[in-house]
Amino acid sequence: MNRDQNESREVWLAGVDGCPAGWIVAFSRPSGEETSLRVVPHFRDIVGAPENPAVIAVDIPVGLPDRAGSGGRAAENAVRPLLGARQSSVFSVPSRSAIARTDYRAACETALATSDPPRKVSKQLFNIAPKIREVDAVLLATPSLSERVYEVHPELAFWRLNGGRALTEPKKVRGRCHEPGLSLRRGLLIGDGMPAAVAETDPPPGAGPDDVLDALAAAAMARRIHAGLAQPFPDPPPHDAFGLRMAIWA
Repeated sequence: MNRDQNESREVWLAGVDGCPAGWIVAFSRPSGEETSLRVVPHFRDIVGAPENPAVIAVDIPVGLPDRAGSGGRAAENAVRPLLGARQSSVFSVPSRSAIARTDYRAACETALATSDPPRKVSKQLFNIAPKIREVDAVLLATPSLSERVYEVHPELAFWRLNGGRALTEPKKVRGRCHEPGLSLRRGLLIGDGMPAAVAETDPPPGAGPDDVLDALAAAAMARRIHAGLAQPFPDPPPHDAFGLRMAIWA
């Protein structure tokens, strides 16, 4: 066994998605032959996990602007045109000061004052703001983690796994899981080397079937990042006032 194979067996990577119970994590080897799922309550639990993942690819905005432009950050604007009907899943990220507000009305007022042109915070983005704040706080407390933590997005990940083509089926319809869309995504993950037994497993308590697939898609992007194959959108990525990259990787 050569050195690269030995390292592949020793290294863990993590694909992360938010879920009702906190975060669902797909821990995976670079080769993909060993993958497991776990739900943890806090993002810091992933950073301090026994696996000590070399890359943490998370479906949450990383790097927050002082002022937001039209459509949010450059990252959102770079990936939306690639995703066809799935582009509505890419929420516009407002300023860091708007994300800091825990009241929706106050968040909208702050967002209006810190965006050009003025724009409120969408309800969908506001609903995930606690998780954005959680990841941001961990990265600001330990700046060196920015070398390991990368922002990804499931639909961009599946675009990449689908040969650079947007998916035609949604994951959910009217808030409920849409099996044709889930099946399409499972097939892409298995085709990329994810174990079928994991891609087809029932979700662990506190997560849904779509959360499992999104975490596995993030893990697939963590493998690409670790191998030096992933591309940032935009390229090169801009940085926020704290030096965090503002890019989505695939």
